Order: sequence, then C-alpha cells, then structure tokens
Amino acid sequence: MGTSIRGGWVVDPANGIDEQLDIHVEDGVIVGLGPSPANFEVEREYHVDGNVVCPGLIELRASLREPGQEHKATIASESRAAVRGGITTLCCTPDTDPVVDTPAVVELIHQRAGAVACARVEVQGALTQGLEGSRLSQMGALRDAGCIGVSNAYRVMENTEVVRRAMEYAATFGLTILLFPEDPWLAQDHAAHEGAVGTRLGLPGLAETAETITLARDLLLVEASGVRAHICGLSTARGVEMVAQARARGLPVTADVALPNLFLTEMDVTDFNSACKVRPPLRTQRDREALRQGVHEGTIATLCSAHQPHEPDAKQAPFTEAAPGISGLETLLVLTLRLVDEGLLTLQQAISRVTYEPARVFGLEAGTLSPGRPADICVFDPERHWMLTRERLWSEGRNTPFIGWEFKGEVTHTFVGGRLVYHLEDA
Repeated sequence: MGTSIRGGWVVDPANGIDEQLDIHVEDGVIVGLGPSPANFEVEREYHVDGNVVCPGLIELRASLREPGQEHKATIASESRAAVRGGITTLCCTPDTDPVVDTPAVVELIHQRAGAVACARVEVQGALTQGLEGSRLSQMGALRDAGCIGVSNAYRVMENTEVVRRAMEYAATFGLTILLFPEDPWLAQDHAAHEGAVGTRLGLPGLAETAETITLARDLLLVEASGVRAHICGLSTARGVEMVAQARARGLPVTADVALPNLFLTEMDVTDFNSACKVRPPLRTQRDREALRQGVHEGTIATLCSAHQPHEPDAKQAPFTEAAPGISGLETLLVLTLRLVDEGLLTLQQAISRVTYEPARVFGLEAGTLSPGRPADICVFDPERHWMLTRERLWSEGRNTPFIGWEFKGEVTHTFVGGRLVYHLEDA
C-alpha cells in the first residue's frame, strides 16, 4: 500500500523540477510524481497545499558525540533534532571516543542510529589511526564497513608526507577525502580572527594565512594524487579565490562553508559572546561577502551547519577557554532560506546546496526525488514566521548565537524512507 503527498510545490534541483505535483511512495521508495502510477493503491494521504516539498536535507558535517561524549549529545537526540529541521541524512564526523578508525566503531554507530529509527546516519571514517596524524587508517576496511569518506575531523595533520600518502591511499579506494585547512603552528592558542577587533579585545588571533597556507599545500597534493577532495569550512576571501582557481584548472575539488560564517563576523564577538566562538573563527565583513559571492557563483556549492553540540559548561567558560562550535541542525534550513530572501540564491539553488550537492560529495543516493530513490522528503511552510528560543531546541546542544532571531519558513513534515518521522502538529 502506498502513500501520497498531495498539493505541494515540488522543488527538486537534481531534476530541474519547480512546480506543483503530487508525490507517490511505496515500500519506502518514490514511485512517481504527478498522476498516480498504474496499480498504485493509496493507504495514506498527506495534503500539504501551499507548502514546499523538497528532498530531505543532508548535513555534511555533524558531530553527534556518541560514542564517548554523551554528556554533550547522543545519536538519538541529534537525530530527532535533525528531522525537526527537515534533515534526513546526517554525515557524522569521526571524532568520537573511540575514534571511527575500525569497522567495529562504524558498526556501533550504525546500530545505534538504527535503533533510533529516525534520520539516516552516514559515517565518515578516520583518515589516520586515532586521528593522531601519523599512521594511516585501514581505509579499505572502513569503506567496506560503510564509511562514505575519510576525514581527520578538526585534528590538523602536520606531516605533509602523511597527507600525501593519505590522499594516494584514499584515491586507491575511491574515497572522498575531507580536508580542514588550518596550519597547526599558526593556529596555536587562537581564540578569534587576527584583526582589529581581536586586538582591541586582547584575544589571541588566527591569521587568514593559517587557512591559505594549508589550503595551498592540500590543493597541490590533490592535483598530484588525483583524489576526490572536499574542503571543509572555508572562512576567508583568499581561500574562496584559491578554490575557484583550482576548480577552473579541473581539480576534483568541492568546498563548503558553515552557514554562521555567512551571517556573522568578528564584530559579533565584541562582547565576548562565546556562542560566537567557532573554528575557524568568524572573519571580517570582507571575508563574509567573499564567502557569499562564492556561494552565489557556485565555487562553494555546499552549505552545512558544521553541527557541534556542547553542554552548557563548555560555553560558559571565559572566551579564550570556551569550546568552539555551534549547534546548528535546527537552523540549517531557515538560514539557507534567508539567503533566498536576501536575493543571494534562488529557492532551487538554495535547496540544491543542502540536498543534491552534499549528496554528490559522497556519491549518496539521497538528495533527489527521482523515482526509484529512497523517499526522504522535507515539507516546509515558506511563509510561517517563528522565533528561535532555547526552549524550542531539540538538540542537546543549545549553544547557538541565533537565539532570539526571527525566521521565516518552518518544517511541517519530514519523511525518511516514506515513513513520517516528524509532524509539526504533533511536536
């Protein structure tokens, strides 16, 4: 028996669809758009007239904290927060405890995600054993266990020879390698962007060259190895320019930016607001505008929240000692929609940046409403206004600088494999 979602405005960038259509689902798979397929029997109907229907969102970089850091968050809590925000696939980073450097840890995460039966959880494997940056992980075994890519998370790799070998090894197994460009020596003990604001506040700063020096090295090594690479968390104007040049030369490189970097700048830390402490740090207004231009032009084809939930104590410390990171699952969609309202992207382009493009990074089947694909679907009311408060967050991490912001657009239904996992009226 099937399910039909009727009356919605369907936006599917992968197929160029932007029109009112019905969607039909059977056995967890999309079987048709428009008129009902032959012999299709409807068991359940959802009427979503006036709402936008799009592929379920994909969060490219999410720290789910489990196993090992359940005092910050759990797979269960963050999966529920994800579907509330229209996210149906979470790509979790390998910086758990133990680190995701063995098939056993991959299996553990998959089992716990399966027990929650909420959002899909895809796993990034560790690039090096223990994320220590010295010995390569068993990438073939991690791939066979289901890892979609390899990363050293936020642990910077100092040894260029290890980075080169890691790229060659990842290329051998056809794995995407995720790279976080930050020079470990320039980045020591930083708390903010190195500039006038940080100096005035007496905060140790991180220069833009900490990003660009490592990015230059990594791009040269990508060219030499031919590995498919994804640059995580661009934060500088020069970094955007370097990625654009690399892509123009035909390098197999994609890049993302964390959405807070498109709305906030170094000025937002002037009152030592630790909710705005992130890694890489918030940069200048010039950097923010260059990042936005990179998103507009497609140099930065992927948007993410870089979700990092923290317990209250981790953020209540003095600014220099507070943990970096923002809890962002529940603002991924609405911040993306704000870029539409501001004229930076069309609605179809914006949805592509959080669905189809992230799926392409890892070669996932998600991110589209094509018949035959899993019925992972987000439905949202584009005109509903609401205010973000600490109480309405479902994530265990309430560390976000967007408390008190008013947003337009709210998720009403989220389906994973054709099953309704979130309904606004039941929340």
